[in-house]
Amino acid sequence: MSAPLFLVENLPTGSSFTLDGPEGHHAATVQRLRAGESLILADGRGGTARAEVTAVGRGSVDLTILSVAEEPAADPRLVVVQGIAKGDRGELAVQAMTEVGVDEIVPWAASRSVAQWRGDRGFKARDKWSATAREAAKQARRSWLPVVGGDPDCSTRQVADRLAAAAAAFVLHEEATERLTAAELPTSGDVVLVVGPEGGISDAESEVFRGAGAIPVRLGHAVLRTSTAGVAALAVLAARLGRW
Repeated sequence: MSAPLFLVENLPTGSSFTLDGPEGHHAATVQRLRAGESLILADGRGGTARAEVTAVGRGSVDLTILSVAEEPAADPRLVVVQGIAKGDRGELAVQAMTEVGVDEIVPWAASRSVAQWRGDRGFKARDKWSATAREAAKQARRSWLPVVGGDPDCSTRQVADRLAAAAAAFVLHEEATERLTAAELPTSGDVVLVVGPEGGISDAESEVFRGAGAIPVRLGHAVLRTSTAGVAALAVLAARLGRW
């Protein structure tokens, strides 16, 4: 099994380091790491350090740093505009998309989104998506944490602005004739993909997105849930861009 990954604000600069706080508690008490075992520290911005446990305390582990590395940011970047979904479907989508390599997730307040993120509720919901992405990134041993949000409920006009500025922009739609497997992809910049909520994307929203330069695409004949459509599309893009 690969070494577990723990997130730190900044990578250690010396040859020794003590991992404490919530991550140290998880390493010592939940993971029950022991002296001689290995782990990875990551700052969420591409930096990683491989380390060996030398001692375990109450809620902390002492480490010897073995090596430090820096992974460059992905280019092209994969950005998913995710329609806000009811219940835990949005969190399921965030978790799985993080595991397969999404670089940014934008919560979108679509006209057919049942759940509404307004006021404090919106910021709390966005923060929950961020926490979900953080845990999923650790599980996937990712050195880069995906960006979640900005505004907790991005409007259709704001989404259109992102699409217009992207190197390539796509909207998943069951009635599209072009397949994502055949769509032209850029060699650099943002690839932005829009995934609608449970009720789908309205005709008016589709028109706005097409006006911004987005291309409607489909994955296949099956209609996927909002919690799985983005994951499947990211898998296609990851393979086509050479990530997988």
